[in-house]
Amino acid sequence: MNSNGRLQYRVLIPEPTNHQICVELSVPAQGAALDLALPAWIPGSYMIRDFARNVLEISATDANGSYNPRPVDKQTWRLRPVAGLIVVRYLVHSNDLSVRGAHVDDLHAYFNGPCVFLRVVGLDQARHDVLIEQPMHVAATNWRVATTLPAIEVDGKGFGSYSAPDYASLIDYPVEISDFESLDFEVENVPHRLVLTGVQKADLGRIGGDLSQICSIQASIFGSPLPLDRYLFQVTVVGDGYGGLEHRDSTSLICSRKDLPLAGQDGVSEGYRRFLGLCAHEYFHLWNVKRIRPAGIAESDLSSEAYTHQLWAFEGFTSYYDDLALVRAGVVQASSYLELLAQTITRLIRSRGRLRQSVSESSFFAWTKFYKQDENASNAIVSYYVKGALIALGLDVQLRLATAGERDLDSLLRLLWTDFGQKNRPVPEGEIEARALAMAGSDLDGFFDRYVHGTEELPLEGWLAELGVGMRLRPSTGGKDNGGIAPADAPDPAPRKAIGAVFEAEPQGARVTRVVEGSPAQRGGLAVGDVVVALDGLRVIPDDLVTRIADSVAEDLLEFHAFRRDELRVFRVRPEPAPADTCDLWLMDTADLPEPVLRRRAAWLWQRNKG
Repeated sequence: MNSNGRLQYRVLIPEPTNHQICVELSVPAQGAALDLALPAWIPGSYMIRDFARNVLEISATDANGSYNPRPVDKQTWRLRPVAGLIVVRYLVHSNDLSVRGAHVDDLHAYFNGPCVFLRVVGLDQARHDVLIEQPMHVAATNWRVATTLPAIEVDGKGFGSYSAPDYASLIDYPVEISDFESLDFEVENVPHRLVLTGVQKADLGRIGGDLSQICSIQASIFGSPLPLDRYLFQVTVVGDGYGGLEHRDSTSLICSRKDLPLAGQDGVSEGYRRFLGLCAHEYFHLWNVKRIRPAGIAESDLSSEAYTHQLWAFEGFTSYYDDLALVRAGVVQASSYLELLAQTITRLIRSRGRLRQSVSESSFFAWTKFYKQDENASNAIVSYYVKGALIALGLDVQLRLATAGERDLDSLLRLLWTDFGQKNRPVPEGEIEARALAMAGSDLDGFFDRYVHGTEELPLEGWLAELGVGMRLRPSTGGKDNGGIAPADAPDPAPRKAIGAVFEAEPQGARVTRVVEGSPAQRGGLAVGDVVVALDGLRVIPDDLVTRIADSVAEDLLEFHAFRRDELRVFRVRPEPAPADTCDLWLMDTADLPEPVLRRRAAWLWQRNKG
């Protein structure tokens, strides 16, 4: 705290090419020892990241001189008791180009609060001021600041003083400093800003127009004014990348420049659709997660893991609405949305872990299983994003059926917003299930026990039929076939063989990256990490390996020569018919559908005037 009774941080970037951020923290003496700590993880990403490991050096100066604070544990330092002001100076290594970390070079500076702002234990509720100084390096001449951290006194480039009411708020405002491009637009009369850092030639006007429509659609779900004064999309554009992290009134995103539309381009490419879905996902979180909060997460001080069984709803519901928002906003056609939905179903069906782990368990063990996946992950775990999104679809259908269309998943979210989000009350374990059951007026036929806390297969075909959507599962036609749109009378693909293994190209051959439990590959002895160099005595060309397996005949016993570490091994594997693990969807003909189904489909896609 400075002389005005506030904690104050001064952020400096002494030399961008050193990948370092220097912070000076002014803190009041309390007459007793004070502890300083960096969080172990960042909200929205459920993995211990130990940000304190990036602190290169730390020193403190008080009335008695300078000294090095004493380490207490891996992320905590202790200041000696003294009267008067204490100034703590520390250096943070910042070379993590992700939405979760901090990254500084001669092109930009970006940081999240948990990476750089030390917490003064016991003073979490004090006002936290931040002074961001413009770097003196010649490369930073045109840099500006993009953040939603409330400004107190800043110059035209955004450098100057900012303030947050407490520590939790302080670390929820990521900061981007660069010579970025930006676009301003409004949603529900609230200013929104899109900021792009990196080499790109995107049509910002088109992106802003599409985002405005998507954000408006999401806002209308909750049936109340936007709960913020402004919103910021921070986008780092790279050659190949994808990711996002939510904050209360902003989001940080990474995308490939190939995903962004150029001026004059028509239609919505697969990459642009993916980018818009990412934006929609993180924007939906400003309600679902950041304000409608799971109790176990909301009550954490970020020093250790925080457990909840509810991520299937908080991330799963969000994953359901991110793609649905695109079609509801009219940005993509219904067929394009169904293609995305089919790909989601395919991902679930190809994960044998769905038969072993419930989404409730997946949520609870996110720290050690979902965020720390190994070569056996697809056999051992299920994604609470993927299965959670499909459970959201099923719950949406069940609520519509139970209430004759009077209630749906939108209604449940509005209720959670009214009773928890607007009242700043965390959502207790089991409360979402209880509210859904009360809304349906029935037990939903054991819905939550079977599909959330159990591992029963989801009755997806039946759920989709209630929305006038047809579904079938078929064998894949090849490595790039992830499901999609096909008419009801589409012919079955030609029979092909498979061994239940996934390969990636290597200079020496093809490396095994995944083996399905119980598959011919596993029975034959192949394991993840093996490098196949020959099949039936012929050298392996990676692009041809899957085709050669697929074209084998039933009686073939294939002989794989593969290196396991530095040992050449021989494995004999008998292929089997490829499993029906690929989903096709289609809109059923309106002439074949009863009126209630037509109404449900139109209400679901918000196409009430399109039949």
